Amino acid sequence: MKNFEYYNPVRILFGPGEIEKIGVEARNFGTRICLVSYEYPGFLQPLLERIKYLLEKEGMQFFPFYRIEENPDIQTVEEGVKLCREKEVDLVIGVGGGSAMDAAKAIAAGVYYEGDLWNMVFSRHSTVSAVPPEKSLPTLMVPTLPATGSEMNLCAVVSNRRLQEKSYIWSPCLYPKISIIDPELTVTLPPFQTACAAADTISHVLEIYLNGEEDSDLQHYFQEGVMRTVIDNVEKVLLDPKNISARSHLQWAATCAINGWASPGDAWTPIHQVAHVLTALYQVPHGASLSILMPAWMTVMHPRRIKQYYRFATHVMGLLPEGKDEQTVAVEGIEAFRKFLQRIGAPVSLRDMHVIDPDIDSIVANVVKISFNKEGYLTCNPPVSREDIILVLKEAL
Repeated sequence: MKNFEYYNPVRILFGPGEIEKIGVEARNFGTRICLVSYEYPGFLQPLLERIKYLLEKEGMQFFPFYRIEENPDIQTVEEGVKLCREKEVDLVIGVGGGSAMDAAKAIAAGVYYEGDLWNMVFSRHSTVSAVPPEKSLPTLMVPTLPATGSEMNLCAVVSNRRLQEKSYIWSPCLYPKISIIDPELTVTLPPFQTACAAADTISHVLEIYLNGEEDSDLQHYFQEGVMRTVIDNVEKVLLDPKNISARSHLQWAATCAINGWASPGDAWTPIHQVAHVLTALYQVPHGASLSILMPAWMTVMHPRRIKQYYRFATHVMGLLPEGKDEQTVAVEGIEAFRKFLQRIGAPVSLRDMHVIDPDIDSIVANVVKISFNKEGYLTCNPPVSREDIILVLKEAL
């Protein structure tokens, strides 16, 4: 195992009906609330009205910022910062999936940030040029999508459409003060978003499981448990959207996948680095890009860590290895995973998302520019080259 330091101060309120406590909890941080959510809230509108009622019931002033787009743009964050400064907001609440929560975090930190907000973003992995925020308004998160885990980590992902880039803000000040994780809030999720959310959750542990430290026994069992939980429950939810038990398992798995428990000292997510570029250049939704890339990545990379792929096939996909060599079992495990993604309605090729003739050279150039280290590789175990990324993208066609 690697040496590591672990810290996570987020207070969690978990379970059906917990959203009713939002007014009482928010009151502990002040009376002027900025509520951050989507420009087109759609099926979230009744929830936003309920939250508004619960906040006003506790005597709070309510300032909506319903401007967030999928993969929030830094200019939108700037507008939210301006609103919070003008209204002298005490607390920022993010309601929605990862885009809404990450935007809420970035806005809350931006209130105290001096200079260009894009400077907060680690947009080059070859050199540390970012100046992360050191202070933030308190935040409260209400996830409505079991996917990103933003409700319990120190990360916010933002985009810069002008530069066609997408990357991370990392800082301890981004940890939410409280997150209300109410699985009942996910019952209206459409099937496609449910499937992509499942892929996103799996990716957060699968990437470390396949590309991280080998001597990590507890982490590997934990990662397998997260993946098995998602695989065992997502089809139940697709068959019965009101299955609160299954939704609860999916919601908690998503939170635990990326709050640090599954990966202390070992947090490489190389597939994400490619996925972010697909989103920036082709607007492929985040979870969909991961669903496309995971089986392609595994097909290309499995010979380098055959024992771990064999373990994935047997421990996660439940294949029986009797009479078969490691290579055969590993390949069957990858194919079983691909079929699982197809079965739940997640895309497994760029063509599935109508990306018919992608400019592979441009995709790779952006991955190299943003995510490659100073040695000229994508950091993971073993390191990944430009040529490797080309093979993965061709496999994903």
